[in-house]
Amino acid sequence: MFDMEARRVIEALRSGIPSRSVGRYFTEARPQIMKDLSEKLETVCEKGTSDGMIIMGKYGEGKTHLLNTVFNMAHENNMVVSYLSVSRESPLDKLYLVYQKLMANTFLPGREQPGFMQVLDDMTPNSPVASELMVYGAKELETDKLYYLLRACLNTEDQEEKFQLQADLMGDFIANPMLRKIYRRIFNTSVKFSTSFSKTKHCQDYFYFMSLLFQKLGYNGWVILVDEAELMGRLGKKARQNAYRNIYRFLNPDPRLVSTFSLFAFSASFEEDVIEGKHEFENLEEIYPEDQEPGRAVLNAIMKAPQLLPLSREEILQILERIQEFHGRAYQWTPDISPDSMIRASGSGGFLLRTKLRAAIELLDQLYQYHEAGGIRIDEVGKETYAEVPSLEELGSDPITELLNVDK
Repeated sequence: MFDMEARRVIEALRSGIPSRSVGRYFTEARPQIMKDLSEKLETVCEKGTSDGMIIMGKYGEGKTHLLNTVFNMAHENNMVVSYLSVSRESPLDKLYLVYQKLMANTFLPGREQPGFMQVLDDMTPNSPVASELMVYGAKELETDKLYYLLRACLNTEDQEEKFQLQADLMGDFIANPMLRKIYRRIFNTSVKFSTSFSKTKHCQDYFYFMSLLFQKLGYNGWVILVDEAELMGRLGKKARQNAYRNIYRFLNPDPRLVSTFSLFAFSASFEEDVIEGKHEFENLEEIYPEDQEPGRAVLNAIMKAPQLLPLSREEILQILERIQEFHGRAYQWTPDISPDSMIRASGSGGFLLRTKLRAAIELLDQLYQYHEAGGIRIDEVGKETYAEVPSLEELGSDPITELLNVDK
């Protein structure tokens, strides 16, 4: 029977679309940056502190693949993972939209599908975890909305109310008057907010609360992965500055954000195209003349971020050998191809790593289906041989017939 997991890996590589499966099996490249990331995850798990990091890389050179690898590393360390690809619907200058998208793509360890509400359904109102979270929500955050929200969510027996309250935790924020109404119905008492909640001002409370929730539920931490962060360069001048300030919250986190590691992936061109091209330091002085530290710190962090350099020949060779292994498992054959042939085939795919790998898979596809590709031919025992393809002049007056008989 075909190895379906191997086939999924090959199909993901063939399409050029990053995949968690590929990130699970292809981890050999860039050992130094992977070592640094592994150490940061271990520190977050062991000490309960939070940290953040930025990586840079050219288009098609493996940024998303690296994020998927970190995704799998985090799950192996019993950490919750939230994934965001920056877009118009989730711009980095609006933290409440970022939170909503992250919650919709939150994966518990061992789960292939996103979602975490099932663990809240098992929580009882008087459990130690619930009591601790409610005390935290009442006293440690900018507003006490999450205290009232969690208490109402754990005590309501109305399924529609529970759905509304759980949706709030997912980022579909319930209006304050509606929360007051639900709370009064359940407890026959009025809500008295210490500070009226505003999603544009107090969304960070939800990040603090969720980081503690995941920790108290028994997970070792929370990993937040943000891809294509360079798209914030399309925002307006002031919106970009606000986005830098939001990133600062994760790179230099408040102590209330516990056991959380945040990783942002930027295109290598961001420094030249945006920071220099749009004069971001001058814009910072203009927009936040008396509070430049958050923006300046993030701009400097982007400029000093580790770069994903092109892979060495040895690293590419390791990946191609693994692709050859997976292709054989996926289609039940033995592609006994020399490393030089694979390197030459991948080199024909252009400069991007992604297209090099697709070219190598195309070579294996042709060898599997037709037993030859270009000048390489696979005989009956799966060994490669080399044969020249005859020219049209050598084929004579009936080239189609001659080509059909070329292997006879």
